[in-house]
Amino acid sequence: MGKARRNPFRGVLDTISEMNRMQEQWMMGYDGPSSAGVGEEAPRTHATAWVPSTDIFADGDDLKIRCELAGVGREEIDISLTAGILVVSGQRKSELDEENTSFLVRERFYGEFRRSINLPESVGDDNISARFDNGMLEITVKGGARVSEPQSIKIS
Repeated sequence: MGKARRNPFRGVLDTISEMNRMQEQWMMGYDGPSSAGVGEEAPRTHATAWVPSTDIFADGDDLKIRCELAGVGREEIDISLTAGILVVSGQRKSELDEENTSFLVRERFYGEFRRSINLPESVGDDNISARFDNGMLEITVKGGARVSEPQSIKIS
């Protein structure tokens, strides 16, 4: 059996935002979608903000990052790299007149979003390319899936 590949992106899910959302619902006495101020009626906060579904996987030595951004225009997406952190941010705008629309069910979220992904130190912006097609943003990081083995440091 071959050597298992170490996953440096394990735990990349936005656990803190999900925990904050659950705590907010618990503190407000959530007992179903009909609770006032919770569920479909709840205003979106930093703890319950829209976070696009994201897949991160190795394709050979390259790292692929796919963000599902249905309803987001290409001009609304910003990708930046600072100190080894890739940030995908943007905004999905509603085409509806929010004040004069009575929702029976509301499951799609609008507003600003932001995903931050730590990349290997050796990656520069010249190693990164992105394409956007049919609501799917795909970012390719050349050589980003090459994981160096941890170096042992001797204690003197």
